[in-house]
Amino acid sequence: MEITMQQVRGRPREFDPEQALSAALQVFWERGYEGASLTELTEAMGITKPSLYACFGNKEALFRKALDLYERDKLCYMRSALQEPTARAVAERLLRGTLAIQTGGGDPRACLGVISMVACTTQADSIKHEVVARQASSHSALVERFERAREEGDLPTHIDPKALASYLTAVMQGMGVQAGTGASAEHLQQLVETTLQMWPSK
Repeated sequence: MEITMQQVRGRPREFDPEQALSAALQVFWERGYEGASLTELTEAMGITKPSLYACFGNKEALFRKALDLYERDKLCYMRSALQEPTARAVAERLLRGTLAIQTGGGDPRACLGVISMVACTTQADSIKHEVVARQASSHSALVERFERAREEGDLPTHIDPKALASYLTAVMQGMGVQAGTGASAEHLQQLVETTLQMWPSK
């Protein structure tokens, strides 16, 4: 769907909001929230600053919409992973999904949430809180899945579901950080295989 916005000079400009948002996501993904300037964003999106404000709101609102797109298109495997029949299968789906994102080739090799939190100063506390809240929601869902696995006898009774979920999350976030610093696909693959080999079993 295309919409027409009025530029400052009064000339109409047509653009696809979904394509523009996708371009903004790539900039945020590469640069982080604070590292992405409005000039970089508008140039990548192919729109003017007035058009950005009119269609998406301010930079913070644009970032939130980019996060929505990131979760919908890039992290969809995280929701489906929770439907796997065993805790180990859940972990494997999450790890291999993370590996696929970091080694896919077309996207930046890093985790959008991690780089945005790490790079944010106190001036961007609201963004940091937004990312933390979203991650907390995903973490809670993972803890619930591991609690059910323990109740079903799929995990040893001495395993703490919260600790296990935190460990798995730390591995996935670490993969994003290492990918961002140039780790090879083979190295990241080894992290996946090692984590699965160490997975607790009855």
